[in-house]
Amino acid sequence: MPKDSQKLTEKHSAPDGFSKRIESVPPVIVSKIAKIDELKGRWITGARLSPQVLGRLKRSVLITSTGASTRIEGSRLSDEDIEKLMRGINIQKFTSRDKQEAQGYYELLENVFNSWKGLRFNESLIKHFHQELLRHVEKDEHHRGEYKKRENKVRMIDEAGQSVGILFDTAPAYLTPSQMRDMIEWTQKTLKEGKYHPLLVIGNFLVGFLKIHPFTDGNGRLSRVLTNLLLLQAGYLYMPYISHEKLVEDNKPDYYIALRRSQKTMRTEKEDITNWLDFFLDIVLKQSQMAVELLSNKNIEKILSPKQLVVWQYIEKVKETSTGDVTKNTKIARPTVKQTLETLLKLKRIERIGLGRSARYRIL
Repeated sequence: MPKDSQKLTEKHSAPDGFSKRIESVPPVIVSKIAKIDELKGRWITGARLSPQVLGRLKRSVLITSTGASTRIEGSRLSDEDIEKLMRGINIQKFTSRDKQEAQGYYELLENVFNSWKGLRFNESLIKHFHQELLRHVEKDEHHRGEYKKRENKVRMIDEAGQSVGILFDTAPAYLTPSQMRDMIEWTQKTLKEGKYHPLLVIGNFLVGFLKIHPFTDGNGRLSRVLTNLLLLQAGYLYMPYISHEKLVEDNKPDYYIALRRSQKTMRTEKEDITNWLDFFLDIVLKQSQMAVELLSNKNIEKILSPKQLVVWQYIEKVKETSTGDVTKNTKIARPTVKQTLETLLKLKRIERIGLGRSARYRIL
């Protein structure tokens, strides 16, 4: 069993309420975390891919994640609509609120992707994130970055953006500040101490955050931004390159069911968040698998630029070639060909035979 997975079932004296939820997890949870961490180790990190490749993947995920996360909450903007909005093209057929929410989500997630190493997870950051999330939404100006002053409920939203029922009641407004402080302090302390696997700690925080529902609006979207931040800080570095939000959107009924089943047990004598952990880890596992698959032959077109793809397709066709041969037959500039060959070497798609000008490249 991987070292991190050994932390899953450790017992500690006088565990607090948060820890009790994850002290004894079933074997299926342990197994999923072990698989996730195995795939995490196989992911080719950013240092081995060119900045151009990473930038292209990140831009695509920003659009996909923004579209998915806002649609979960009732927006009807497609990914194509999001892309147009981010390019400054106004789309008249959608409400200002939909467009304002999308812009806030895109900009905040982009900041997380670019600056996660320097961000410190704490209450001030969460409130700042909420303010940034809603900074373009005129209707929410009065409560940006402030905990709710009135009670709210979690509603299930259908594909038409309509509420189809109440999922569960949330924390009373007067208890929200203390419950948030307790949960954030526990999360900070537990992640630092490493007593439990970080995926369990993060999953525990998320289900608690959504149960409290601390803000008047934007809680679901903010929870998904925080998911990206916490997983990046825990070492799951593929977050900007495979959309977590899209996977949640694709499994929205299961998302609601897992939340409801787990949260109705919270603050009772028999708390059990296994349903939520099971769903959350399924999403992260799928994300991990897609990250590794991204680097396979069938997905290589997602990594390479159009010109690089032409080079790769030529090598696939001839099986063995040289820099000069590729340049001549593809009509692509020699520096681009050389850069592409280096990328393909790092991706273990080709091998180099010989050195210098006589070097040849053969497909693996």
